[in-house]
Parts: sequence; structure tokens; C-alpha cells
Amino acid sequence: MRWQTPLAAAAVLAALTTSLTAAAAAPVPTGADGGSGVSGGSCSPDARFLGFSDSLDKTSYAGQPVAGLSALALTRPGQALALVDNVRTTPARVFGLELSSKRGKLQVAVDSMTILRRPDGTPYNGTDFDGEGLVAERGGRTILASSEVEPSIRRFRLADGKQLSSLPVPARFQVAPAGEAGNNATFESLAVSPDGHSLYAGMEGPLAPDGTDAQGSSRNRILRYAGRPGGGYAVAAQYAYKPDPGLSLVELAVVDRDELVSLERTYTPGVGNTIRVFTVSLRRATDVSRQASLADAPDRVFLRKKLLFDLADCPPSGATAKQPQPNPLLDNVEALALGARLPGGRRHLYLLSDDNNGATQTTRLYSLAVRL
Repeated sequence: MRWQTPLAAAAVLAALTTSLTAAAAAPVPTGADGGSGVSGGSCSPDARFLGFSDSLDKTSYAGQPVAGLSALALTRPGQALALVDNVRTTPARVFGLELSSKRGKLQVAVDSMTILRRPDGTPYNGTDFDGEGLVAERGGRTILASSEVEPSIRRFRLADGKQLSSLPVPARFQVAPAGEAGNNATFESLAVSPDGHSLYAGMEGPLAPDGTDAQGSSRNRILRYAGRPGGGYAVAAQYAYKPDPGLSLVELAVVDRDELVSLERTYTPGVGNTIRVFTVSLRRATDVSRQASLADAPDRVFLRKKLLFDLADCPPSGATAKQPQPNPLLDNVEALALGARLPGGRRHLYLLSDDNNGATQTTRLYSLAVRL
């Protein structure tokens, strides 16, 4: 969706270095190198900020802007994919990213690009593809990408970008008038379990009958698909989820069979962004597939969540903002990915912001260590 849009430092950063590629990332082909920052500061009791990089901001690769990055998927140590939330006639595309840490600073560079194509070989573009969620299958040989337009979840071959198949979407999740979903408020998030057997697609907003409660929290649904990597998936359950009042659900990651991580976000003109990350329990989760409306559903059916950190509470670490923000570190963060395990039981977590191709927003990669 488009919106105006020291752990002791040495120990953590050493772990960060070993969890990424040893080689430094190659420079982005065009565009000025952005600033980067590093810090060992605390964001919360369970999250510590490691650093950020703006080196992708306002750059291009193979003639295409590296902008509108709305989803992130790690494929192997030191490598990731970023999906573009493309606009107008720009081609739907996925960028390959190379990640590293050099002298304690997070580094990121583009090293490839894949244009996503329809079954007939022609490129998708902003008129029929709004890329928001991304899952890498089989180490990145195939990907699943969600689009908010219909919505849809399509499988593409990464080598040439050609669409191979699509997943079924229940009729009521289609955008009105075909279904009950709101425009630009459908499959914003997509995440897969470590074994690949469960796929989660999160709605950014509620279905029309579900609505919003008196406190301003929307009643969202998360679909769980069951299947296997590279094969077929079918909807197995629906779960009810409430973002904080005024916020939207924009990303999910799977920790294990009992836990998710969610990312919520909003933007207030003249104030800036709110970016919060939560842990979400799936224990005793209630399947709400048969409930026509969540408006009268008891609180117990909604997934339980706990704040992991608010990005505004992280140390600014030298970051600058191009528009008012509660903390200059903040921007329009839309992507989240869980990485390697770190010493002390923590996990590496990445965030990535979507600049919406705008002059007042920044494409920024963030690195944190979190306890889940």
C-alpha cells in the first residue's frame, strides 16, 4: 500500500558479520551512496538496534529505479530478494540484494533484477500487479508474490520471471464489488513456515462485514494455507487479528508453528510514521472461517500479540529524515524478514522501508537483534 507517504556492540556485530557474507557488497550501479549508521542501543527489553543503511535510496539498476520496495525475503546467508510495489506502467520486478557487514556497518547493494511476467511472457505492471508480499521457495528458485489488486498470490520462476501458477483466493476476499475487501487493503503480507508447509497471507484492512471497533482497531483476517514449497497450497484456516488503533497490518514472519511476528504501520501528516513490531501467538488459535462477521466476535477469538518494539524508541544512530518524524530513523517501513540466530538466543531481524518513489521518503534497510 502506498503512503505519503551495545548486547555488547562488538559481540553483536561480530555475530552479524558471521551471519552474512564475508565479502563486501558490490556498489549499486547508479546513484549516490547513502549514509549508514550503527548502534548498540536498546529499542526495548527484547530488541536492540544494530544499524541501518540508506545506500539503496534514489538509485537505479539496469534502467529501473530501486524504489517502492515493499517486501523482503532472505534466500541464503548474505542474500535477499526485495519486491517492488510498482506504479503505473513500470514493470513488476524483484531485486536481488547482497547484504554484508563491514567494520561494523550494515551494507546492502543490488546485484540482480527479475521482471515478473504473465504466462504469455509479457511483464506485469502497475495496472494489474501491486506487489506487497514475498516468499522465496527452494532457496529462491521460485517465489510467491502477493498483489493487492485482486488480490492474488502468484508463483514465479526467478530465473526468467515467468508466472508458473497461482493460489486460490476465497471469493469474499476479492476487492468489492466482486467480494467484500476494500481497495488497497488486501494481501499486504505473505510469510511461510520454516518447513514450507504453512503459508500466511495477512489482510491490511478488514472485510466490509468485519469493520473497525470503537477504539479504532480494524478486525483483520489472516489466511493460513497448507501445502508444500513449489507445489499446491489450499486455504486451511482463517485467524482474526486486531492491529493497534489506527494502524494497519503490513507484514508477517513465521517463527515456528506457535508464533508469528507482525509489523504494523501508519502515517500521520505533519507528524510522521508509527512503526511497531509484535510477537503473535498461534497457540489455541481459533479458526474464524465460518464467521460471516467479526464485528460481534468475542475478544478471545483474536490472536494474542505482545509489543516487541516500537521503532521510534530505537536510537536515531545518525539517521536523517526528509520530512517530520518522531524519530529521524523512521520512514514508511513495509517489509520485515527474520534472519539467522544470534548468540544469547536472539534472532536477526531486518526491516525495509518503501519510499513510494517520493522525494520526501527514504529507502532504508534496518538491522536489529530480537529475543522471541
